[in-house]
Amino acid sequence: MKNLFIVVCLIICSIQAYAQDDLLSILEEEQGDQTTLIEATFKGTRIINGHSIETRNAGVMDFIISHRFGTLDGGIYELFGLDNATVRIGLEYAISDRLYLGLGRSSFEKTYDGFAKYKLLRQVSGGGMPISATWFSSVSLKNLRQPEIDPTFEEKLAFTHQLLLASKLSPGVSLQIMPTWVHKNLILEEDVNNDAYALGIGGRVKLSQRVALVAEYYYQIEKINENSLNPIAIGFDIETGGHVFQLQFTNATAMVPKGFITETRNDFFDGGIHFGFNISRTFQLKE
Repeated sequence: MKNLFIVVCLIICSIQAYAQDDLLSILEEEQGDQTTLIEATFKGTRIINGHSIETRNAGVMDFIISHRFGTLDGGIYELFGLDNATVRIGLEYAISDRLYLGLGRSSFEKTYDGFAKYKLLRQVSGGGMPISATWFSSVSLKNLRQPEIDPTFEEKLAFTHQLLLASKLSPGVSLQIMPTWVHKNLILEEDVNNDAYALGIGGRVKLSQRVALVAEYYYQIEKINENSLNPIAIGFDIETGGHVFQLQFTNATAMVPKGFITETRNDFFDGGIHFGFNISRTFQLKE
């Protein structure tokens, strides 16, 4: 319940902070006389599996489809994973330039998830703020039927909280770190505790005007389950007009934070690699 309380407080505080956006914008415009706000540290709201510091502009809706095929070690019989698929469909909306909300549903464990992101700091050039910072909180509901147990609604919930810190080091290079806390209300017999702590790192290197190399890694400082492996992902961002198309290779099956951070079982270096993609389409709903 303490995690649910944190999420509710975050949303309430974000709504209150929304009322302060005009004042913050005025201050940033005044600061802009000597400095420039850094834009597009990352091209999308995701690095690969995890979130980037980016939020959309106010009034913009984002429709995202994430897709992971089976693992390459399935061999020719499984057509190197193409016979199997895991999908997440998400709908996200920017309440303001700083406050960003989203909902999604994954086929993996039939999971429903929701999140809130709030941009705390914006990087500026000219000797100003050297980093951007965004707070991220999510809640997920595992709806997979489990004959051996009958969990309550509260027991199905898991929570993730992250502080996303990023810097655009040059026009072509961006770096992000993600201190992370995951809490599950219900753990299984093989689990050792309810909480996991991890430190993620991600980056983007621009290869051309429309293509960038991206990578992401989460190191679990404390695990919920000792069999959980650290998620690794590498891929490419491709900009195509109103779309951002991401191609990637990752050992993570899940596409929500509590899943890919704490429930990855595939060994990236032993063929346990999913080929997949994220595709997003933005819609301007409000001028």
